[in-house]
Amino acid sequence: MSRIGKKAIDVPSSVSVTLSGSAVVVKGPKGELSMTLAEKISAKQEASALVLERADESRVARANHGLSRALLANMVRGVHEGFSKRLEIQGIGYRAEVKGAKLVLSLGYSHPIEFDIPPDIKITVDKDNKIVVSGIDRSRVGQTAANIRDFRKPDRYKGKGVRYEGEHISLKAGKSA
Repeated sequence: MSRIGKKAIDVPSSVSVTLSGSAVVVKGPKGELSMTLAEKISAKQEASALVLERADESRVARANHGLSRALLANMVRGVHEGFSKRLEIQGIGYRAEVKGAKLVLSLGYSHPIEFDIPPDIKITVDKDNKIVVSGIDRSRVGQTAANIRDFRKPDRYKGKGVRYEGEHISLKAGKSA
């Protein structure tokens, strides 16, 4: 039995879960998310918990059991609390600002980079060049943060660029004279 898959998902009182066949809809104070369960996975609601079961012990069913449970737990947490990723910009002259539905980044290139903010994601920039990416879908928040980081990854010699908050970059030694 999958250790992750057999755990019940606690559903807070402010979140409602609707099950219809293999479709699951989760509604909460922050929004609504939906997903379709994998082929051999079924869900049932018991009191204030959600339990996933698999039809057989095949390799695919066992793999999808834990995956489906993790995705549903992220959906419940997302509509209840939300997710966020923080990015830091380091480098002289590097900055970011939000203009309407675009994130404008100055990262040392000859032109500013304009990033279209997805409609389900909220991006804010602090005064000390920290970008906060937040939303209810964990995978969308993580992918958006990764896309922003890809514009200028931290370089290995001076550490300039966009990095996750708390990310450690081991710097290389430069040329020795």
